Amino acid sequence: MTEEQDHGQTPAPQGSRIDAYVDRYAARAAGMVASEIRALFAVASRPEVVSLAGGMPYVTALPLDLVGELVADLVTRRGPVALQYGSGQGDPHLREQICEVMRMEGIEAGADDVVVTVGSQQALDLITRIFIDPGDVVLAEGPSYVGALGTFSAYQAKVVHVTMDDQGLVPESLAQTLYALKTAGNTVKFLYTIPTFHNPGGVTLNHARRQQVLDICQRAGVLIVEDNPYGLLGFDGEPMRALRADNPDGVVYLGSFSKTLAPGFRVGWALAPHAIRDKLVLAMESAVLSHSSFTQLAVGQYLATQPWREQIKTFRELYRERRDSLLDALEVLMPPGVSWTRPAGGFFVWATLPEGLDSKAILPRAVAERVAFVPGTGFFSDGSGARQMRLSYCYPQPDRIREGVRRLAGVIDQELQLRDTFGTTPPPIPPGVDTPAPDLA
Repeated sequence: MTEEQDHGQTPAPQGSRIDAYVDRYAARAAGMVASEIRALFAVASRPEVVSLAGGMPYVTALPLDLVGELVADLVTRRGPVALQYGSGQGDPHLREQICEVMRMEGIEAGADDVVVTVGSQQALDLITRIFIDPGDVVLAEGPSYVGALGTFSAYQAKVVHVTMDDQGLVPESLAQTLYALKTAGNTVKFLYTIPTFHNPGGVTLNHARRQQVLDICQRAGVLIVEDNPYGLLGFDGEPMRALRADNPDGVVYLGSFSKTLAPGFRVGWALAPHAIRDKLVLAMESAVLSHSSFTQLAVGQYLATQPWREQIKTFRELYRERRDSLLDALEVLMPPGVSWTRPAGGFFVWATLPEGLDSKAILPRAVAERVAFVPGTGFFSDGSGARQMRLSYCYPQPDRIREGVRRLAGVIDQELQLRDTFGTTPPPIPPGVDTPAPDLA
């Protein structure tokens, strides 16, 4: 008898298994694995690396001293309320203020139909939880937001991509895809779309197509989930009219203060038809009981006391300058054969490499040259996007953006020389959803 057996202990299993619980997880957890991209970006976060990868807002542009005073005043005056449990639907006054924000995009809504969430990412999770059974279909642009794809995968949805071009989602492709899926007996639960300043595509659905998309989904009986974190960050003219403004009963609208205030507050929202709103509140309460009263009241205090519209204009001007720096540098420095979108707002440019190049294979070499981006494969559920990459201009200073593009162009030029010398082998399609960390999403 061994010493362990003598003390009534079960011997540790032999072998090389790292996770002793691997056979006990639910089936939906099978795809929840950290990709090699996460490990690589631990290196890419070093200060000497120019990161064109992260979607982090430039919060330094906020009046941080005033925000600090606002938070201190909130604790002093309303501490017993701010530090207590709150409503599962969210603070009533903040919900009224959210309606005022949405009015800038043509939405007329009542506070009773707003559900405050922990960022719009939680709203995505709640929507998916209440609608998706394993095997149900979610339609999404190709490419699509990596955080949404991760959520859909976690609930075992089947994501089917709809073609997108420089004018946004293609209505004809949407109609054809819906017809094919329904003919094959698939259950399509909703269309997930980022119509304005798309992440990662950088494109915007034009006015004519917006009505076409609404009509197609209404005829097919398909709900639209409109994710709009960048809608107020356009560089020219007034904000686009939201899809939700023209179909209150057929669209769930997701918004966030992460891009127009600060992501650290983690305050977003869903505007939903009454019945869906009720389910969202119940799902919210089962997930977190209630979210942070403190951050909700802080955001409400900011909206009530600060010139938030002027602050949004400041962000718009700052991001426009950085967008221009990135586009100018791409035009001057990139080798022939590289193409890219030209966003009218938001944070991102979507670039396409010449035939034979693989952005995921290039990334380690780019990081070695002290520049980072996000490979395109992370934005597709089926492993597509090998030739694409997302370039972000929201965080680095303009001179750093230009230097980053110079380094990246050098890497691409070397890859083209290798391609011309040795040829290429098509890269394998990776399994699952390749998700980067939150600061890169």
